[in-house]
Parts: sequence; C-alpha cells; structure tokens
Amino acid sequence: MAMPMLNSPKRSVLAGLLAVTGLCSAAFATDSAATKSFGADAGSTAAEAGDAVPSSARKVVIGGPLGIAPPNSATKAKKATAGALGGPGLALKSSKILTAEWQGRSVVNNGVVLVKDGMIEAVGPANEVAIPDGYEVRDLGNDWLMPGMVEMHCHVAGQFGLNDTVFLTNPGLKCSSDVVPGNPLLRRGLAAGVTTVLYIPGSGTNVGGQGVLLRTGFNEYERSEIRNPGSMKLAQAGNPERWLLRPNRSFMNWHTRNTFKRGIAYAKEWEEYESSGQNRPKVNPQFEIFRSLRKNHAQVSTHTQIYQVALMTLTMIHDELGIPVFIDHGTFDTWRLGKEIEKRGIFAIVGPRGIDVPTRGFINWSGSNPERIQGCVAGYQEMGVTRIGFNTDSPVIPQEELHLQAAMGIRYGFDNTQMDAVRGLTIVPAMSCGLGDAIGSIEAGKIADICVITGDPADPRSHVKHVWQSGETVYETEGERRLW
Repeated sequence: MAMPMLNSPKRSVLAGLLAVTGLCSAAFATDSAATKSFGADAGSTAAEAGDAVPSSARKVVIGGPLGIAPPNSATKAKKATAGALGGPGLALKSSKILTAEWQGRSVVNNGVVLVKDGMIEAVGPANEVAIPDGYEVRDLGNDWLMPGMVEMHCHVAGQFGLNDTVFLTNPGLKCSSDVVPGNPLLRRGLAAGVTTVLYIPGSGTNVGGQGVLLRTGFNEYERSEIRNPGSMKLAQAGNPERWLLRPNRSFMNWHTRNTFKRGIAYAKEWEEYESSGQNRPKVNPQFEIFRSLRKNHAQVSTHTQIYQVALMTLTMIHDELGIPVFIDHGTFDTWRLGKEIEKRGIFAIVGPRGIDVPTRGFINWSGSNPERIQGCVAGYQEMGVTRIGFNTDSPVIPQEELHLQAAMGIRYGFDNTQMDAVRGLTIVPAMSCGLGDAIGSIEAGKIADICVITGDPADPRSHVKHVWQSGETVYETEGERRLW
C-alpha cells in the first residue's frame, strides 16, 4: 500500500502503528528518519563535560507505537469500532473544539474532527470539512472536544514497590518494572481526561532513577508503554537532605555533577564506538540512561524548587553539562528565574503547590518573601515564560485533579485569555518530553487521543464524558459509572 509522506516524528508514529498491526513489513528507521530538532538554546556551554551536544543540534525520537499494539485473541473476535485501527472512520461534530495547537489555533467553533485508524485525519469548521461516505457520525451537541491531558509528574502508575533511596544517586533504577496498567488510580485520572503520564521515582535521593511514559487507557503493559526510558528523575533539594548521611546542598550538587559527568563520559564512549565501530564499551546499566539523554531521546525531569536550587538546574544541568532538562515542580519563588528559563527555552511544569506565601516558616526555608500571596504560574507568565504546564505530583494531589491545578493557577492570576491553561494541560507537557508532534493537540496527523468535556477544563464544574485513545473508546459515562 502507498504510504503518506509525513514529517519525521509522525512517520515514526505511523510506522509503529503499521508495523505492529502487520500492515507493513518494516518500520521506518528510527535512528535517522524519526528525529527532529528540539529546543532553542541560549547560553549552553560544553565546559567540563566537553563536547556536549548543544540544544539546537540535539534530536528527539518519538519511540514506539504509542500504545497501539496488536489486538489480543479476545479483541480479534470483536469488530473494530469507528475510529479505531481497522474500523470505519469516525466523524465527531462539536460546538467547540479546543485544538490547543502550539502557536496556532486555540479553538474551532462548530467544527468536525475526522478520525481513521487511530489517527486524526482532519479538523476544521463543519462547512469546510467534508465527511466521507461510510464514516460514523457522532453529534456531541453542546459538549466540547479537547486533547487528552498530559501529566509529567505521576507516582500512581505502579504499586509503590521501588526503593529509590539505596544510594544518593540511582540512575539505573527503572520505574517500568513497577507499572500496573489500568490500576484504579490511573483509571480515575483517565475519567478526568488524563491520557498520558510520566511515571517517575520519588525524590528521596538526588537521582531516583528512570521514569517511563505511559498511556492510561489500556490494561496491557505492551499497549501502555510509550517510551522507556521516559526521563531521568533528578531531585536537587527539598527531600534528599533527609537521606542517610543528611547531605547539604553543596555536597548534593557535587555528587550530582560527579554522577552526570561519569554518565556523560560513558555515553561518549558509546558514541565513539557507534561512529568508528571499534573498541566496544562494556555495558553499564547504571549509566545507560545517559546515552538516551545525550541524544535527547529522554530528558531530565527535575524536582527543583526555590530560586537558588532551580538556578543550579539551569547553570549546571543545562548550561554546563548540556543535558536536556525541564522543571517539574518549580514552586515557591522559582518563578523569579523566569527570564533565564525563557532564554534557554526550558519548560516549567509547575505544581502541586500553586502559591508562594509570605509565612515565616517558608521564608526561613526558601528565602522567598513575596509581598502578596503570589500565584506561581502567574509569576512565570509575568516574567515572560511561554512554556508553562501543570502537574499534580499524584498522589499528593489526586491524578484526577490535574485540570483543577489549571483552575487554581487562573484563580491566582494566570492569564487564560489565549487559552494557555488548556495548553498547559496538553501540548506544553507533551512538548516537554518530546512528544509534541504526536499528542497534545487536535491536529491532522496526530494520534487520536481526544476527550469529550462539558465545558472549559479549567472550570471545576466541567467533567469528562468520553475518552478516545488511538481512536479507541477507553472511557465513557454512557456505558459505565461516572468515575469523576
């Protein structure tokens, strides 16, 4: 069959979809074709790391079939539903479609979304998008459509069976070994529209291990995994001080830098081998993650908060060591670094704390003394940061309350006139982990992760009625009890 010509990341996703369903004999080469330039760079230096790949030259790979896997024997006996792989097309008519495009359309009123074989075919006004013959048409009336939400700080996708505090740095530990797909906590998150999560270790040590990116709508691990490793968890302060030796920040910074430099040196040995074919290094599971980090096939998700600690994230991890990183707490007065964060093109995925308050305890601990109850995401926005997302740190805040994090941000001053709250729940976190070309917005060529919601997701009165993943119904209130 003839294959449509898509750009590289979308070709990777489509190839995975086709390859695992037997519709083509081989996927596109992921090392070369499935890459794209990622991130802007301003001020990245090689320094002691030496020859670190600059942000502007780094590549991101959208790996794997994004949860689209061969149907099992029970599924094969069932007829594929409209929109799903192998089924007829699906046309969704809605009074308001929150497309959430990055630097593009925010909304389409009275629109249509066409879905076929798990992918979005077209989206636009109803008078511009023709519905092909044979498509199942669903008129959603006054309900809205939005992309599935993306959570970058999840601790509820497993059974809490990992010990990530053996050493002060544990880069070889893998969260994927602890995953329980479709567990009740993920299921409630799905009922609130959360379709993708980054499941990560805790923050009891400076490096807790490797996270894994997962789909929430499937009960089989093979269908749930998006990318493994999804990230490497770094916690620079705020919990690791309580580790065995009670380390202070100076020692933690020294130890973190030492671990990263050893990992980078290991990755460079492999890069030299891949280039020359000579002197194959010995595999060291502790440092394998750095091979992915150096290629930007994974990123560092950083538990960093408080101005001084977050400044070290920028200057040490990004500038000195040249490793892709995003902020994955960024609370208290981290917003004061907004100009430096924006200059480097770094994503701030903020939460669960929504405010910086002038209380004596927090002043003593963080050094921050705002003259008002300061909304954290509002502070970032006021400082000019454009890549702002939300997280729950579930179960600190329940996974199903991700959209309420956006509501609280608006309550404390975040400007949502350009629909940035919706982007902060969808496309911004998707971009932060390198998946922005596959999920996070309703655009042609992307995976059909779509929710039906009764209104603005930043309005606590709104609720989700239906969720599709890869064009397949994974939750609907018509067929089961409403979970959230």
